[in-house]
Amino acid sequence: MRILAAAALAAGLLAPASAAAADATGTWLRATGTSRIKITRCGGDALCGSISWLKDPTGPDGKPRTDDQNPDAGRRTRPLLGLPIVLNMKPTGKPDQWKGEVYKADEGKTYTGFLSAIDAQHLKLEGCVMGGMICKAETLKRVD
Repeated sequence: MRILAAAALAAGLLAPASAAAADATGTWLRATGTSRIKITRCGGDALCGSISWLKDPTGPDGKPRTDDQNPDAGRRTRPLLGLPIVLNMKPTGKPDQWKGEVYKADEGKTYTGFLSAIDAQHLKLEGCVMGGMICKAETLKRVD
């Protein structure tokens, strides 16, 4: 009987360790409150995200905001709404962490990116340079 009780206790202690990985898919509000990013699966276990909402979707001219800082002149007329900005994030091997690229539209630059689940309601999104030595992070909050 003691062996059964010990086995049941051990199973209960080990159960959280086998819990499913955090689900990073969904809609996330940026810390600035100015936009939302919808993160979805994009082939296998990779994650991608695009701008799904803008607090101020139109510019001073009354037209939809565009990717006007893009170094490629042919892409400067792309609408920001729907623009892919979290690109091909693949699992790193660490729990609840993905690595890929992040496009920063207000700079027109693409950076090495990391996405990490903080908890079920928060993600950390990082853009890095110099092989990940210098990074800028932002916390995203789940809104769906």
